[in-house]
Amino acid sequence: MTAHVRMGELHVSSSPGNEIAAIGLGSCIGLAIVDRHAGVAGMAHIVLPQSAGSAGPLAKFADTAVPELLAQLQRAGAQRGRCEVALAGGARMFAMSTGLAIGDRNQEAVRAALARERLAVHAAATGGERGRTLRVIVGDWAVTVQEPGGDRVALLGTKSRPPR
Repeated sequence: MTAHVRMGELHVSSSPGNEIAAIGLGSCIGLAIVDRHAGVAGMAHIVLPQSAGSAGPLAKFADTAVPELLAQLQRAGAQRGRCEVALAGGARMFAMSTGLAIGDRNQEAVRAALARERLAVHAAATGGERGRTLRVIVGDWAVTVQEPGGDRVALLGTKSRPPR
């Protein structure tokens, strides 16, 4: 079964064989967090850097998505010290003279929110001018990224869950 994480959404799973996917990441950031030992993974599709008091889903903004995803993972058994983090997206999709650079701002905001939560980024495929799809396979713990027309590339390799 595939859980498609759309803009402003997040999903957590501990069901082996489930795939979690954020398709068509442009300036958005796909954030994948895996705790192999606990057997749980999650993903957020982050649209904007800061909530600034705005109403909306917590997963829409970097400053609220990161702590919410971590909290849901911890409720499912994850421990902060065992989490592996991968990012994809943050592209500059449109040539604009306004200097908006939302992809860059999203990436910076997600990294800052992760630092506040004391989580290190283990792998990233960010920036550039092309969209991407980020996927996590629960149970084999593969985190992959793919550009349109390209091959899937491993950000975090596959490994079985360590014994408890």
